[in-house]
Amino acid sequence: MPKEADQHEGGGEKEESSQEALEETARARVRVRANTTSPHRGNTPQASPPRFVSMEELMGTAKGVTNMALAHEIMVNKDFLVKPAELPEGSLERKVKEIVHKAFWDCLEAQLREDPPAYGHAIKLLTEIKETLMSLLLPNHGRLRARIDEVLDLPLIQQQAESRTLDISGLAHFIVGMMGSLCAPCRDEDIRKLKETTDMVPMLKEIFSVLDMMKVDMANFAVSSLRPHLMQQSVEYERSKFQDFVDKQPNALDYTEKWLEDTARCLKDSGAGGASSDPSLPLLDVHNRAYLRLLRWDHASDPFPETLLMDQVRFLEMQKEFEQLVLLSSLLLIVYTTTGEAISGLPGLMDSLKNTIHVILADMHTPSFSAQEALATIGEKLCVELSQCLSQHGYSPFSADRKSTLRGQISATIQLDNTVRKLMDSRIQSYLLASLESSHHKAPPALPGGLAPVSRELKELAVRFGRLVNFNKLVFSPFYQKILHKILAAGEM
Repeated sequence: MPKEADQHEGGGEKEESSQEALEETARARVRVRANTTSPHRGNTPQASPPRFVSMEELMGTAKGVTNMALAHEIMVNKDFLVKPAELPEGSLERKVKEIVHKAFWDCLEAQLREDPPAYGHAIKLLTEIKETLMSLLLPNHGRLRARIDEVLDLPLIQQQAESRTLDISGLAHFIVGMMGSLCAPCRDEDIRKLKETTDMVPMLKEIFSVLDMMKVDMANFAVSSLRPHLMQQSVEYERSKFQDFVDKQPNALDYTEKWLEDTARCLKDSGAGGASSDPSLPLLDVHNRAYLRLLRWDHASDPFPETLLMDQVRFLEMQKEFEQLVLLSSLLLIVYTTTGEAISGLPGLMDSLKNTIHVILADMHTPSFSAQEALATIGEKLCVELSQCLSQHGYSPFSADRKSTLRGQISATIQLDNTVRKLMDSRIQSYLLASLESSHHKAPPALPGGLAPVSRELKELAVRFGRLVNFNKLVFSPFYQKILHKILAAGEM
């Protein structure tokens, strides 16, 4: 049976798309910009003259970036899992694999039915099974290693096959017992079914299936166990690999420089950077606010900073969550201010209204979503819920004028410059910025007014956003500091 090497990284249903994003990132990172200048640099002198990059250099960089992407994925994705790959249904690769495997197992069955049986294919299987069992052993499994070597002694098995004394059934049951000693608890049921199997070919086929799952279990156990110890090594590895990329690619940090320069300029124009004699404070302020700008990024037209390409998909997902939280909190604030304090003490009402809005806004970033229709639907549903709730608790009926006012204010949030929407946008940004600025030893920042109904979602977003930002800071701090000091020297701030 051909050896299977069909495993790839993933985490739940989203991991297939994450893998595609990583591969695309690797391709994007190694794009050759020789003999070109960035359209964003204007008249800024180039740090190094363009040069041609050899194919060997390019392939070496691509390999390094792919490995770096995998290491990065393990560190920033706490739900990272290895899982077996599934070839697409109906694909040529899948059809070929199925044909080859069927031919192998049919041949094995034919050999074992011969009189006397032939064991050519069976010995190949036993060889591969022994290798797999050995790969699942830990360093302290010396006794098990010796036992496997003793029972699955391949030269002896070959001799027994030639002398027609080979007990293939006994070896299979030994293998199943050893698998039971090494497997995770989640595989106990699979092992039990194996022990109940009596037909040799189905048993050997299922042994390979369970061994493949055990290899995945072992890989995920290794990732989980090593993650706490990988932080510093991963930071140094990513930084080193990215430095190789920078050394081989002319103007490799153009978009990163523009990202930080634009942030510094915005801070200077708005006066938000403050004035301090401590030169480290402006650098930190620019840095944090630059990351905050990624939640308002125009991914369709603005090139993403090179240092963050591996996380562009994550920042885009967080941006969608951010925008949904802005609109959700805006609508809830409108409900509260329009209806008055009567609803503030009603148990479960705000959660019910929140769930209604959340369901309707769930697809707000899909092409088929109509904001105007969705807001009109929200307005109608909230009026019905509020009317029923106020009546049930003995409050004055929800008048037609108040319903009209509520529907109108809800529909008005379709405009990005809507007063309430801008207010909640600003407050959520302030909270996320404060979360970045607060150290691990300080209490989390206070929640701004009006955000209590979405506090759980906002805090979860802040934690994930902060974890991603802080890891990127660790990796790329030397590059950022050099760029920011150049900005200061050029009088950008």
